[in-house]
Amino acid sequence: MPAEERRALILEAATRAFADGGYTGTSTDTVAKEAGVSQPYVVRMFGTKLDLFLAVFGRACDRIEAAFRAVLEAQPFDPDSEDDKERMGHAYTGLLADSDFLHVLMHGFSASSVPEIGAAARDGMGRIFDTLLETGWGEEKVRDFVAYGMLLNVLLAIDAFEGASGPLARLVEACVQHHDGSVEAAIRDHGWSHG
Repeated sequence: MPAEERRALILEAATRAFADGGYTGTSTDTVAKEAGVSQPYVVRMFGTKLDLFLAVFGRACDRIEAAFRAVLEAQPFDPDSEDDKERMGHAYTGLLADSDFLHVLMHGFSASSVPEIGAAARDGMGRIFDTLLETGWGEEKVRDFVAYGMLLNVLLAIDAFEGASGPLARLVEACVQHHDGSVEAAIRDHGWSHG
């Protein structure tokens, strides 16, 4: 197997492992077992556990940026169009069907007390914010869009779509209705139920 394919295989395995155990709860040995390779091979390819986590977290941020760029490049983007705003929202909610992506993202944000991870999280959010500014939206609209995306992240991460009640159930329902079925599709694809 060529080195790039092995690298991709290890990154996929590391994504699954870090999604499950987070940065502190995952070892390079766990990643190696998930990938079906030796632990020294993982270290030789990526260096430290921190370097490996940064590569996995960076890929998650890159996926968001790429999804938004694809919308911007598909056709002219009208910052006043609700349809174009929905296209951007669908680009993000489509990513949320991948629970490993979601959990790595959340682990990266919550492990920001590790200086290098904090720097990567700030850089990733900054790049995403800058990409969204290319829509022509003002900073307030971009901030609200990102805030709503983070709300969806948290609701999915805490399994709020599975058996929520009271005020949380109303919040969940509002999120599902707001996104014209794309959140519902992400929930279904993720194996969660709603309602």
